[in-house]
Amino acid sequence: MQRLGDFRLPPFFNYPPYFTLQPVRETREKQVQLWKDLILDYCRSQKLYIISLEEDFPLFSNPKIERSLSHEAKEVFLAALVNEGRAEWMDKGHKKCLILWLRIQDWANYILNFVKDNGLEDSVMTVEEIRSGIETRGTELAGIDRGVLMRALKLLEQKGKAAIFKGTSADDEGVKFSA
Repeated sequence: MQRLGDFRLPPFFNYPPYFTLQPVRETREKQVQLWKDLILDYCRSQKLYIISLEEDFPLFSNPKIERSLSHEAKEVFLAALVNEGRAEWMDKGHKKCLILWLRIQDWANYILNFVKDNGLEDSVMTVEEIRSGIETRGTELAGIDRGVLMRALKLLEQKGKAAIFKGTSADDEGVKFSA
């Protein structure tokens, strides 16, 4: 089984045709699904949130079989994630993509469960504590993209589960969680 760092690659990664967009509809649908799953799994395991089509991304080439995805193939696979709400284009030219291995609603639920599991209801945390504090080490929240976190917190605020406090700088924004 081939690995990319500590990430275990699926068997199809060594099958050259999967690096070329397939012309037959059923085969392409299966190919797109495999790539979507691979991209989400890899980004989650490596805590990656942004893929740039103009920079090298480890999954998009396999030197062992001397294959790389075309720009069109990369765009097709990322667009499929966008269509499912698992990614968002960050620019009009579709050059950078925000990967949502958890949807914003799922992040909000994860945060709420984290708060409940750790007895943090009615307590205040800074946004930076959530991203890099002792309490979140070893959890999905460790290193979370700031934009994704803020969107999830705003969703919780809309539902009355959190109140966001603006600080004098982005570093001291806080959030109070409600039970």
